Amino acid sequence: MVAEEIERKFLLCSDGWRKAASGALLRQGYLCSEKERTVRVRVLGEEGAGLANGPGEHCGENPGGESRGRAYLTIKGLGDGICRPEFEYEIPYADGLFMLERLAQRPLVEKRRYRIPVDGFVWEVDEFLGENAGLVVAEIELADPEQVFPRPEWLGEEVTHDPRYANANLIRCPFSAW
Repeated sequence: MVAEEIERKFLLCSDGWRKAASGALLRQGYLCSEKERTVRVRVLGEEGAGLANGPGEHCGENPGGESRGRAYLTIKGLGDGICRPEFEYEIPYADGLFMLERLAQRPLVEKRRYRIPVDGFVWEVDEFLGENAGLVVAEIELADPEQVFPRPEWLGEEVTHDPRYANANLIRCPFSAW
């Protein structure tokens, strides 16, 4: 069975989400950002602590007790906006840093990610930095495209089908250029 990402994306209409949020810094870059496929490298450094679930997993402790970063390579295929094939692999942190610094297209996508539990679901709110500063979006991953989910009072307009909000497109046309 092919791995599949089912995700909906929204703008926010208030800062009400901040009450229950703690964030972590993510840096990601694209090795390929074509419409049909994207290949992304993402690194989480020491500030990655506190996230869980895949590339948002918390930074672990190595046997020496020092905190370490994590890195992931993610390949995504073309989908319908809500569903698309996704393959994600943890890679050595040093490899991720090398790919991000030397191979990734510019600008990098930098953001602080907040995970907010709401009625058994987890919303991820991304507050973008750098050339995308000022952009804040909320995403929810679902088991089924038709799955019903809670809509917190801070949730605004849905932008799932608006390609401008795709992270891979934010390198070609950053939010600051809109």
